Amino acid sequence: QVQLVESGGGLVQPGGSLRLSCAASGSTSSINVMGWFRQAPGKQRELVATISSDGSTNYVDSVKGRFHISRDNAKNTVSLKMISMRPEDTAVYYCNARYVRDANSWGYYWGQGTQVTVSS
Repeated sequence: QVQLVESGGGLVQPGGSLRLSCAASGSTSSINVMGWFRQAPGKQRELVATISSDGSTNYVDSVKGRFHISRDNAKNTVSLKMISMRPEDTAVYYCNARYVRDANSWGYYWGQGTQVTVSS
């Protein structure tokens, strides 16, 4: 079992920055990919960024050049640095981890979510 705990959310003005962190605990050795999702009011949850164990990353187009995901495998943490934030970045952000469930499938863990609000 893995527990994911997010931190760093809050209120920021347009153009400002925030850094989200996610700490994983438990059976973390089984985790291969970690990432961040977000869900804005009235919208479907979307993938924001992912990072694999080897450091390869993926971002949704709307955050490329503004958000940066990083991972510390030794510390079992993943972070999301967000700059030049826009009101449309307002959402609940969720930490996610993919793990090997058995020989033929993966499973997923989710954090509880942290609110990010971009407003003046």
